[in-house]
Amino acid sequence: MAADRPRRARSSDDIGARTRALVVRRNEYGYDPFGFHADQLKIAVRMAGWLYRHYFRAQAHGVENIPASGRVMFVANHSGQLPFDGVVIGASVFLEPPQPRLVRSMVEHFVPTVPFASYLFSRWGQITGTPENCRRLLRQDEAILVFPEGARGISKSFSKRYQLAPFGLGFMRLALETDTPIVPVAVIGAEEQAPAINLRPLARLFGAPSFPVVPYPPFVPLVPLPTKYRLYFGEPMTVVGDPDDDDEVLEARVRAVKHRIQSMIHLGLQERKHVFW
Repeated sequence: MAADRPRRARSSDDIGARTRALVVRRNEYGYDPFGFHADQLKIAVRMAGWLYRHYFRAQAHGVENIPASGRVMFVANHSGQLPFDGVVIGASVFLEPPQPRLVRSMVEHFVPTVPFASYLFSRWGQITGTPENCRRLLRQDEAILVFPEGARGISKSFSKRYQLAPFGLGFMRLALETDTPIVPVAVIGAEEQAPAINLRPLARLFGAPSFPVVPYPPFVPLVPLPTKYRLYFGEPMTVVGDPDDDDEVLEARVRAVKHRIQSMIHLGLQERKHVFW
């Protein structure tokens, strides 16, 4: 990994050309079945691109491991209290490879209950993370992003940074059912963007998976610290087997993916010189 140099950031990204180059099934009005529209995506990419290039100053390693076409499942570690890691991964897959890809992130079920979030997320190509939604997208040869740690990962305490929480099994069943390769992704930098404690009683009150509080104004992690992100895309993993196998059988395959990501995290931390640069 040390020999894999990060791609140099471009001074400007031709978002219009990259959006036109996307391969997404759309009707005559420009919408896909989930509500995605390319014109709306341009707005989101400009914001995500600024965060990616200038705020987090992200570096992407292993971009050659991003498939140019066909179904693919990106599986990554999750952290940071708010899902900026998903934004950065999506921006990287759109901006870095020669052929841009639209990554469909699996958002938590509570997100569509937030005012305007349901409308905006669907226009930007993001969907509620149900098995049926994932199945439909993969059968259309699209790219999805999965965080198997779920809320346990994004809300982990600072003392447990870069220690992977237990992985769910659902992503593995879907990969086996749809014959989808898995690209493991290690994210370095998100763990330090919002060192927080979680007030669980308030989380239960608002129906959210966590209610993080940070030790600096405004005391909620609406604005993350400008940590430097480093993304590592691993070689695609081909999984074979029966999606209806017992959990004990699937757990061995899930552990293989988890161990790959954890090893990539360890190597990334060894290469990192500082949290902010």
